[in-house]
Amino acid sequence: MTKPALLIAGHGTRDAAGAEAFRAFVRVLAERHPGLPVAGGFIELSPPPLGEAVAQLVARGVRHFAAVPLMLVSAGHAKGDIPAALAREKGRHPGLSYAYGRPLGPHPKLLAVLARRVAGAQRTERARTTVLLVGRGSTDPDANAEVHKAARLLWEGRGYAGVETAFVSLAAPDVAAGLERCRRLGAEHVVVLPYFLFTGVLPERVAHQARQWAAAHPGVVVRTADVIGPEEELVELVTERYEEAVAGDLRMNCDSCVYRVALPGYEAKVGAPQQPHFHPGEDGTAHDHGPGHGHVHTHGPGYHHGDHAHAH
Repeated sequence: MTKPALLIAGHGTRDAAGAEAFRAFVRVLAERHPGLPVAGGFIELSPPPLGEAVAQLVARGVRHFAAVPLMLVSAGHAKGDIPAALAREKGRHPGLSYAYGRPLGPHPKLLAVLARRVAGAQRTERARTTVLLVGRGSTDPDANAEVHKAARLLWEGRGYAGVETAFVSLAAPDVAAGLERCRRLGAEHVVVLPYFLFTGVLPERVAHQARQWAAAHPGVVVRTADVIGPEEELVELVTERYEEAVAGDLRMNCDSCVYRVALPGYEAKVGAPQQPHFHPGEDGTAHDHGPGHGHVHTHGPGYHHGDHAHAH
């Protein structure tokens, strides 16, 4: 059975280099998957538009594809704009069908790249380095919360002095306020880490605002790290998201579950059996979350979070 084609959905940017980085990444994916039709398009700002990318696939005889949103968080674009665009294209091309994958982060593969970006920018040991992870910012609180989750996962087990969070637009704190928080917490060495896949207007704005704040606060050493970029881990993760969509295996939060993934400092927990929850005064009886929420389960091979209703 022929595998579905792969459609990469990007946001778009007014920065020519950022748009070309996306297009180049799509070409890399096509090279890595010979025989699989691959196309990519943007929902706004940059060519080619998503509709044109779908038309390219249809012209190659594609009748079914899996779409992967090349985005780090589940904000309005991934939740609404891209699905609406795909539904529109389905109406334009009778007989066309598709599966829709999930956004990329925070995934251990990306966290590993972020840690390398910090290492490339820091000028002191980890224990004296505070990281300010700067996301795009959204009016969707769930999307902003995912950036905070990425920051916490980056901090856990890596020995940084701390990892704080800021946003470059639409949400607080902004870059300056985030750096001020780091300073008040005692930071003397801060790495500003743009939480972006490719270069563009917003990552450049992050760097500019960091330089402005640093110039006014000479007592704190501030360096800005690079964006994630088209690393091997990103190629692998997009392929993983594609395979999930094709198989209909859209999991919950298994990407960062310490019982499935060897996160730094928690490697011994992988595959560990889980015990019932006990609370003081319960005399060893299992904590009750209500009907259907028993907690005796394991996370060994073959386990899926979808097998029960409780997400860790």
